[in-house]
Amino acid sequence: MGRLFGTDGIRGVANVHPMTPEMAMKIGRAIAYQCRRKGHTPRIVIGKDTRLSGYTLENALVSGVCSMGADALMLGPISTPGVAFLTVSMRADAGIVISASHNPYQDNGIKIFSRDGFKLPDEREDELEELILSDNLHELHAASDELGKAYKIEDARGRYIVFLKNSFSAEYTLEGMKIVLDCSNGANYKVAPETFFELGAEVLPIFHEPDGKNINKDCGSQHPEVLAHEVVKTGADVGFAFDGDGDRVIAVDENGDVLTGDQIMVICASVMNKNNRLKNNLVVSTVMSNLGFGLALKEMGIEHLAGKVGDRYVLEEMIARGSVIGGEESGHIIFLDHHTTGDGIIAALQLLSAMKQEQKRLSELAKMMKVYPQRLINVDVNKKPEIETVPEIMEVIKEVEDTLGENGRVLVRYSGTQQMCRVMVEGPTEKETERHCKKIADIIVKTIG
Repeated sequence: MGRLFGTDGIRGVANVHPMTPEMAMKIGRAIAYQCRRKGHTPRIVIGKDTRLSGYTLENALVSGVCSMGADALMLGPISTPGVAFLTVSMRADAGIVISASHNPYQDNGIKIFSRDGFKLPDEREDELEELILSDNLHELHAASDELGKAYKIEDARGRYIVFLKNSFSAEYTLEGMKIVLDCSNGANYKVAPETFFELGAEVLPIFHEPDGKNINKDCGSQHPEVLAHEVVKTGADVGFAFDGDGDRVIAVDENGDVLTGDQIMVICASVMNKNNRLKNNLVVSTVMSNLGFGLALKEMGIEHLAGKVGDRYVLEEMIARGSVIGGEESGHIIFLDHHTTGDGIIAALQLLSAMKQEQKRLSELAKMMKVYPQRLINVDVNKKPEIETVPEIMEVIKEVEDTLGENGRVLVRYSGTQQMCRVMVEGPTEKETERHCKKIADIIVKTIG
């Protein structure tokens, strides 16, 4: 991608380039301009998570959209998949999400969906970037009598909840189940508890009181420790942790053990296979998936494709190869027969449906996959040279790979959204895996940190 768009839209520190009101207005103008056609007033859906900076960016985007002669449909706080759904449901020309996903509140970002509910392909993003950086958008704005309007969509949350409930099998109910929900003080803080409650569950929400600064703070899908404690403490059947924009989920079983996205996909794929709903007998993941993921699918006779990191690339492979389930170890899972993008609540409901069908507790279903010890260290870096061009890093990677042999693997890559390098090592034991991962991370700190 270019200078603005990363692997998941545009992202950065709020009020610092490129996450400024000035840039947001340009982005709004460019998107509306792309959607213009003769005799048609474009309609752009805009949603946001709970970050403090969302207000500033939302108003700037609305101004940009309306100045280009398009109407802005403001959804308020709602998840990324919620925006994708409502873009299609409201027959809008595009959808914009103001969110930095699982990042801390100081960050923010802008993601864009096309009218069909899918994230923009690279070519469209390149065209947008060219428009945004051309500095002539102000010359293309609408005439004073053709300016757009802004509307607040008051029932956005209710529409989305109905959609979510329809993804859960009609033959089941959650009646009698106690479920703890970690809403990450993010976009799902109202929708998630209401959805599970309306399906009959006893819902115990935690981290559901956002204040603009506590999104993802020691909670959510990246910090499931408190959720695990609450599940055990309350005797709940299961727990789910979402991230700030609601497109990821991590599960916790009744014993307080955490299940990754890989484990959720294995369980769901197994049940889908039994029901003849696993199209082309294929599951798509990324190279970050645990070694045990592919082995578990192989034992079930299910084909597995591991592609590039990033949900957009998972989706591309799913569409190209006709798969209906794919995702990331982080909990970003796409059920293409239900939605066009990853949705944490839908993934949680599909897992609950699998539990209902199998009539087993989550701890039993989790045994379908052996999880190999994995260690991930994020190293802040000052620059991002190609890893292959740094001899010291390549040398230590080869040394670790030779030591592990077939009993593990190493993956070193840069984050697509932050100034950091991710070091992931899998090995036969926790101790050995930790040692090897730290060894590589230390060299990265010395060379480019």
